[in-house]
Amino acid sequence: MGIQTRPINYEHNGTALEGILAIDDNTKTPAPVVLISHAWAGRTDFEIGAAKKLAELGYAAIAIDLYGKGVSGTTPEECEKLMTPFMENRTMLQSRLLHTIDVVKDLAETDANNVAAIGFCFGGLCVLDMARTGVDIKGVASFHGLLGAPGNTADKINAKIVAFHGWDDPMATPEDIVALGKELTAAKADWQLHAYGQTMHAFTNPAANDPGFGTVYSKTAAARSWQSLTMFLEECFQ
Repeated sequence: MGIQTRPINYEHNGTALEGILAIDDNTKTPAPVVLISHAWAGRTDFEIGAAKKLAELGYAAIAIDLYGKGVSGTTPEECEKLMTPFMENRTMLQSRLLHTIDVVKDLAETDANNVAAIGFCFGGLCVLDMARTGVDIKGVASFHGLLGAPGNTADKINAKIVAFHGWDDPMATPEDIVALGKELTAAKADWQLHAYGQTMHAFTNPAANDPGFGTVYSKTAAARSWQSLTMFLEECFQ
């Protein structure tokens, strides 16, 4: 039957949330699990598609939900309104992320000792913030993520970190990348950076085509970053 999906319903601080689990029928469970953290619009078919691609690689993959069941934005104004409370209160964001990890670890399909996370745009910041708490997971991968530090980075980051970054991303400048490297080095993290020239924000999203806003799809950078991700996850779960 191939890749199967099912909803994962959970709650945090009174907010009903719904993740989507994707897993291959042929995958032996409990399997290593990869969380997919969504961009500023909320959980969409894009993140579910990424979960299905990861399921094809033999992982239990879950497109997580931070905003609330059925909640998403369709315009930049709506998306910004949804994202802003979490950007302004990173402790609240981290609390929801850590709760989500706990929920995922309790699923029958998942190996609680082998957890990783990836995220896109706002979701890239989210998975970096997971790691910044010092939580004991295997690794996180940020795709064209927002990079600003929350101000509460743990003294020791345990998760391996990789950031896939467009060098011409106006939302995360080269200076921001240098600051991230210094932050992660101070936290004794095992970190790496893959920067792609002539590449802007949202480079993995085929629908991104707004140079004025700084969001442009790059088929080449998308393919390179995904190939690198597969090797990163293999290292995390070895």
